[in-house]
Amino acid sequence: MRKVGLTLLTAFVGGAMALGTYKVFEKDPQEGLTFEERQKVYFANNRPTSNVVSSAGDVDFTQAAAAVTPAVVYIRTTYSPQQGRSGGGNDPFEDMFGDFFGQRVQPQRAQPQRASGSGVIISTDGYIVTNNHVVANASKVEVTTNDHRTLQAKVIGTDPNTDLALIKVTGTNLPIVKLGNSDDVRVGEWVLAVGNPFNLNSTVTAGIVSAKGRNIGILGREEEEQNPFGRSRYQQQPQQPRLNKAIESFIQTDAAINPGNSGGALVNTKGELIGINSAIASHTGSYEGYGFAVPVNLAKKVLNDLEKYGSVKRGYIGVSFTELNPDVATELKTKTTNGLYVNELVDGGAAEAAGLQKGDIITKVEGNTVYESSDLQERVGRLQPGDKIRITVLRAGAEKNFTITLKGEPTASTNKTAMSKSAEELYNKLGASFQPLTSAQKSKFRLNSGVVVTQVRRGGFFENYDIPVGSIITGINGMAINSVQDIDKAITNLKNGQMVIEGYSSDGSRFRNSFDVR
Repeated sequence: MRKVGLTLLTAFVGGAMALGTYKVFEKDPQEGLTFEERQKVYFANNRPTSNVVSSAGDVDFTQAAAAVTPAVVYIRTTYSPQQGRSGGGNDPFEDMFGDFFGQRVQPQRAQPQRASGSGVIISTDGYIVTNNHVVANASKVEVTTNDHRTLQAKVIGTDPNTDLALIKVTGTNLPIVKLGNSDDVRVGEWVLAVGNPFNLNSTVTAGIVSAKGRNIGILGREEEEQNPFGRSRYQQQPQQPRLNKAIESFIQTDAAINPGNSGGALVNTKGELIGINSAIASHTGSYEGYGFAVPVNLAKKVLNDLEKYGSVKRGYIGVSFTELNPDVATELKTKTTNGLYVNELVDGGAAEAAGLQKGDIITKVEGNTVYESSDLQERVGRLQPGDKIRITVLRAGAEKNFTITLKGEPTASTNKTAMSKSAEELYNKLGASFQPLTSAQKSKFRLNSGVVVTQVRRGGFFENYDIPVGSIITGINGMAINSVQDIDKAITNLKNGQMVIEGYSSDGSRFRNSFDVR
């Protein structure tokens, strides 16, 4: 018995010594493995715990295409010679973005011009979303539906800052595309682009989401106005911030998009609208794999404002900033390479009132990290004056939280009525949007009726005859304007092709303009 115990003890001690020796000289299990093999080992032992679920489901796009195609329309626009267009090409997609895409710009022609694009029906009573550059300055807007009906459209309002526009046709029970949620869009998910490229009606192409929050610097290039959030380019000598620069936070996709797709639908595989196709990056002017769409969550706010107010009611933070990167951080002598460096504050602006200071670095908005200017721009672009937004800044090495109440000029309601086909073209030639007078405005001008101009678009009669935003319109063609609806009737009551508009300027002086609409 004693012999057996001694044997077991010897074996145990020997095994322990052998194990100890092995541990001393044990090789790293990853030594000699390729990086791919190392990753296989790692992920075999560390399975992902992410809750991310594929949004694509089965790779079958037939149901989504069938749901969306009936509600994507073909838009043709006409421009009178005196209105003109940028570059004067055949498609506003080419004209507005031509030089950016490496195209040649054609000289402006004297005869009436025509162009084309796409649009998406978003309400059964005929409201259609498209790009601003598709309908900007157009005297006539014609819509062809998927079932080959041709309708005249009225421009309700435009927003060059997002390149969006809202138009309306007379109709009921029209097919619509369901609005989705662009915040839920994930890089890598399947998407469809639906539109009318090269006059090929109802074309569906497929691709994936390549990136989100792209700021490609293409909107507002002709204007040097500032956006509500300040400059996105670094300048050594910052100037006083200004307002109203473009808001860019595009969804990038490799779904084939070409001239004519402008204003068309970008949808997920459920057939939900997640973006409005707006631009491409190309050396030739045609598809090279880089398309950009305005996210639908930003579009919702813009479209609701255009329908309700006739213009966009935008809130402003009131800061000028520089988007940080390693080079800019070195120049500014800051160790932080992500975020937005505050250069200047607008005097009396929302940021100044909340306590932000020059030199602060905006690092988060609503708790989400800010890497690029678009991370802030889109979030603020969805809000109204008076709305609050939570901003986190880095100051003296410590993070501080601020709640900023956005500032802006509120407006009232606007025209929601449809017009007869005979009045559509005349209305569009006015190049303006209207809303009823408020009680304060009636009291100021001692009026019982009238409408106020809320937006003046380029190339229209109101711009040409210097009738600015804020003007009061009391009569058109000898008819009193007691409501916005009266404009529809009055503009067709012409004498010898002349339209006469009467009213008051914002300073109280009266005006009476007559112009030829033939």
